[in-house]
Amino acid sequence: MRNAALTLGIIAGVIGIFVGLFGYGYAELTTNQPEVGEVFGTFDNPGFIRFASFMAPLLAIAGGAMAKMRALWGGGLLLIAAALFYTAFGFNAGTMFPIGFAALGGILAIAAGKPDEPKAHF
Repeated sequence: MRNAALTLGIIAGVIGIFVGLFGYGYAELTTNQPEVGEVFGTFDNPGFIRFASFMAPLLAIAGGAMAKMRALWGGGLLLIAAALFYTAFGFNAGTMFPIGFAALGGILAIAAGKPDEPKAHF
């Protein structure tokens, strides 16, 4: 289960990088070019979008990397990453895989208390 959490976390982070690049870029574009925001719309809280665009993929990759040795911490980071993706961007075609992979990886990491390694977090 820890290996699955590791893999899912890294995949969620890599896909989330693309989501984050788009979110951060669009937040900057609408700040610097308000006429684009008038045509396509703006974010309610662009500061939070910028924060989540950077932190969510970072937490997903870090959580996946930690899931092998520190499953509880890695699982917590993966669940926080999934929550950040959902809060910032909602659930849609672009975010369903990062949210799903990070959440499933977090659940698997937390559930992997004793089976894989002698040092369990429980």
